Amino acid sequence: MPYYYGFGYDWTFILIIIGGIISMLASGRLKSTFSRYSMIRSASGMTGAQTARAILDANGLSNIRIVPIAGELTDHYDPRNKTIALSQSVINSTSIAAVSVAAHECGHAVQDLKDYKPYLLRAGIVPVVNIGQNLAMPIFIAGIIFGSFNFLVPIGIGLFSLTLLFQIITLPVEFDASNRAFDLLRECNVLKVQEIDGSKKVLKAAALTYVAGVAASLLSVLRLIMIANSGRRRN
Repeated sequence: MPYYYGFGYDWTFILIIIGGIISMLASGRLKSTFSRYSMIRSASGMTGAQTARAILDANGLSNIRIVPIAGELTDHYDPRNKTIALSQSVINSTSIAAVSVAAHECGHAVQDLKDYKPYLLRAGIVPVVNIGQNLAMPIFIAGIIFGSFNFLVPIGIGLFSLTLLFQIITLPVEFDASNRAFDLLRECNVLKVQEIDGSKKVLKAAALTYVAGVAASLLSVLRLIMIANSGRRRN
C-alpha cells in the first residue's frame, strides 16, 4: 500500500502533531489563567450566577434561565431552550474569573437578542457542519482507496473544510461576546475598573483556544490536500 494511503505513519502526520501541540498550549494557558483569577475575589462579591442574572435582567432577558452544568469550563449559552449553563467553578464562585465567564455567556445571549449576524450565521450552519463531520473522512478514504482523486477526494476535503469554516466564523462571535462582557460587567457594577484587566486576561486566554482550533483545523485540511496531491501524482 503506498505511503499516502496511511493516516497514522506518513510524514504529513506531523501537521496533526503540530496542531495538537498548539491546542494543548492554548488550553494550558486558559486553565492557568482561569486558576489564577479564580483565587481573586471580585470587589462586588457577586457569584457567577448572580452576575449572569443581573446582566440578563438589565438587558430585558429575564426569560433566560441559569442552570448548573458538570465539568470545568463547560459554560455555554443554549439558544434553543434559552438557558445559560454555568459550571461548578463559576456558578457559585465570586472570583474575577467566574464573573468574567458568566458575563461572556451573557454576551452570547445579547448577541442572540440583537440578531448579531456572525452569531446567526454560525448557528445556521451547524446542521450542515455536523453532516460534513460525519461524512468527510469516509468519503475521503473511499476516494483514496478507489483512486477517485477528481471526485470523491475533493468532496471529502470540502466537507472536512466545513469545520474550519465554522471555527473561522466562531472567532468574531467569541471576541464580540468578550467585548460585550467587559461593558456588561462595568454597567452592572460587578467589577471595578482596576479589575477589568484581570477579566480581559481570562477571556483573552479563552479566545486563544478558538484561534488554536482554527490553526489545528487548517493544518488538518492542508494535510488532506497534501495526501490527495500525492495520490494524484502516483495514480
